[in-house]
Amino acid sequence: MTEPTLNYVSCPDASGGHRMAYWEWGDPANPHVVLCVHGLSRQGRDFDVLAEYLCDEVRVICPDVVGRGQSDWLQDPMGYQIPQYAADMMALLTHVHDQSPIATLDWVGTSMGGLIGVAIAGQPELPLPVPVNKLVLNDVGPAIEWLAITRIAAYLGKAGHFGSVQEAADAMWAISTSFGPHTPEQWLALSRHMVKPVPGAVDGSVMLHYDPAIAVPVRATTEESARQGEAVLWQLFDNIKAPTLVLRGAQSDLLSHATALAMTQRGPRARLVEFEGVGHAPTLIAMDQVSTVGDFLLV
Repeated sequence: MTEPTLNYVSCPDASGGHRMAYWEWGDPANPHVVLCVHGLSRQGRDFDVLAEYLCDEVRVICPDVVGRGQSDWLQDPMGYQIPQYAADMMALLTHVHDQSPIATLDWVGTSMGGLIGVAIAGQPELPLPVPVNKLVLNDVGPAIEWLAITRIAAYLGKAGHFGSVQEAADAMWAISTSFGPHTPEQWLALSRHMVKPVPGAVDGSVMLHYDPAIAVPVRATTEESARQGEAVLWQLFDNIKAPTLVLRGAQSDLLSHATALAMTQRGPRARLVEFEGVGHAPTLIAMDQVSTVGDFLLV
């Protein structure tokens, strides 16, 4: 398998700044950039299969959102919210554009990464190098089901230690079966970048890759504040001009079919594709999921 290169960009924050890691695939001079942004507790290597599929045609950039993967952790846990993430993506795109000019910018966002994409694509006044050309929203929309928020809050931030990568993979599968069918090899490959060595350990033990404090803003969310956020997100969605593809796990508890259908009828009037046997969220490893995204972006 082709391996990506690991790079960093400096991003400002209220405490003086942090470094965000990003993984790059393909020709670094390719003017067609696809930015792939992961979900809440995930990291940029989630997109390895999709990135390898695309990288002969485009330059693929997969950041580790701050607090995850190889990126720094924030001093203030309440910074782990969409405004900081969107600001970081703006800094990243400016940095990438300075290295080699972007002529076409597409966005693939899974769950949280999709919400960041809505925030950016829905504000045409933002100083992007170029406007978002095409937008893929993977199992997320302006309305997020409250029961899914409470489900995620129940496990998020409980970053235990594991004796091995395989032990961690087994534990993660126990709370991730909604991702749909995966072979043991596929799940282990997805899990490998979800852990890091326990500092100072000599027995091969590992811990989850992310700052447990990313859970703080999630647990502070109330039904009322979620509804207020939903109104803002619908307004942003309605501002989007880019052709939009919505992917939905047919058994998703986070993106309802009704919300997905509404996304086809307002704003950019998205195209909707649902995957049977999958909940929240499609991992973009199965070839039908990968080719659906590839066909949308490369045509």
